[in-house]
Amino acid sequence: MGVSAIILAGGQANRMGGAGKGLVRLQNKPLVQHVIERLAPQVDEVLINANLQIEQYTAFDLPILQDEHTHFIGPLAGFVLGLKNGEHDYILTVPCDSPLLPDDLVERLINTLTDKSADIAVAKSAGHTHPVFCLMRKSVLPSLLSYIDQGERKVSAWQKSLQYIEVEFNEVSEAFVNLNTFEELEALALKLADA
Repeated sequence: MGVSAIILAGGQANRMGGAGKGLVRLQNKPLVQHVIERLAPQVDEVLINANLQIEQYTAFDLPILQDEHTHFIGPLAGFVLGLKNGEHDYILTVPCDSPLLPDDLVERLINTLTDKSADIAVAKSAGHTHPVFCLMRKSVLPSLLSYIDQGERKVSAWQKSLQYIEVEFNEVSEAFVNLNTFEELEALALKLADA
């Protein structure tokens, strides 16, 4: 079962002083590079959704896809790009600012999705769902396009309108932390240095 992954780095860079979060450095590497290194061994293809600082993202030697929508619509724009451009039948989405992705993220999501005959599997930890850590079948694309055409933008509401399953990752809940401030980034760097 082939899996294409799309890293969601298409945000407006409103936080962290206008810096694209994926390019902010942790342990001397851009956050997106940490994500790529965790993700690449688990999937058959990696794509990046980015709308700003495209030149810096091209340095990772992966396909860079820009939003098709003229108005910023959030993570669902990246979902559409993955579903339209991924070569494989299963599409994984992850954010660019979660450098501690589990090494078995794809395996656990795809096993649960196929076991339960679901359309979408979403990671959950410590009682919280993480809608942008998601594995879906390519067949969900028409449903997503229709949802967006209706002016809807909420990721979890769309996901739950389909055959939807949550997958528990309680033992690695820190893997789904996304870094929204330089303080959070600094705290993680210190934690990793002490590990």
